[in-house]
Amino acid sequence: MSESASPTAARRIYFAQLSSEFLGTFILIMFGVGVVAQVVLTPFGKVQSVHWAWGLGVVFGVYVAARISGAHINPAVTLALAIRRGFPWKMVAPYMLAQTLGAFVAALLVRWNYMEVFNKVDPGHTIKTQGVFSTLPGNGVLPVSQLGAFRDQIIGTALLLICVLAVTDLRNRAPLANMAPFIIGLSVVAIGMAFGANAGYAINPARDLGPRLASWITGFGTAWQDQNGDFYAWVPIVGPLIGGPLGAIVYDLFIGRFLPIEEPEPVGRAPVEEEQS
Repeated sequence: MSESASPTAARRIYFAQLSSEFLGTFILIMFGVGVVAQVVLTPFGKVQSVHWAWGLGVVFGVYVAARISGAHINPAVTLALAIRRGFPWKMVAPYMLAQTLGAFVAALLVRWNYMEVFNKVDPGHTIKTQGVFSTLPGNGVLPVSQLGAFRDQIIGTALLLICVLAVTDLRNRAPLANMAPFIIGLSVVAIGMAFGANAGYAINPARDLGPRLASWITGFGTAWQDQNGDFYAWVPIVGPLIGGPLGAIVYDLFIGRFLPIEEPEPVGRAPVEEEQS
């Protein structure tokens, strides 16, 4: 944000950034939770469609939000950029709130859209269909402990941040022709295909917390639990918030510190309009 911007312009930019993060995350969750609902509740779609729809949700969410806010659309990304890339700390909590709210509203819309099918398939709104909204250890069927899922979320989110930083680092071989969102989306597809079994690859606290909250207020009494009845909601929040900064540190340790030193690009900054004379 330009220091010379007027207070009115500064407020406009601030709300533009939060609006951008809200809508970018909303788009991500519409595709992501929407595809899981279709696969779980209907005979249409298979596990591969889940991976591809989540990845494409990232692609379009980033394209929607990139120009104004930098398209973090993930609190783990926001935290990692604050720790390692100078993103303003005063914007961390507002970004995370906007991201979670976008995920929450999108999940409510998916819940409403599939209302009749939910009532038919799982009228009691139980753990049977809770996985539409939020993740479970072992996807509710494999013998994965909470600690195993926690480990998985740290690893998966670290991988995501390594890929995100590599793709967006202009000192490196960054993709040309505005292809970065597509490549980032492919990294999510790959993480889902390689590491989706242990914990459902939330790798994004807003992706899990927003829809989990939406399911809870619409009748899912087990929303905060895993299939064993234990409190689980902390895992896809804390794990990614550790894994994101860890991935950024690993990237800088092995790659970033060896790249040519140039003036860094501003991270997550909205454009400042020229003041009219």
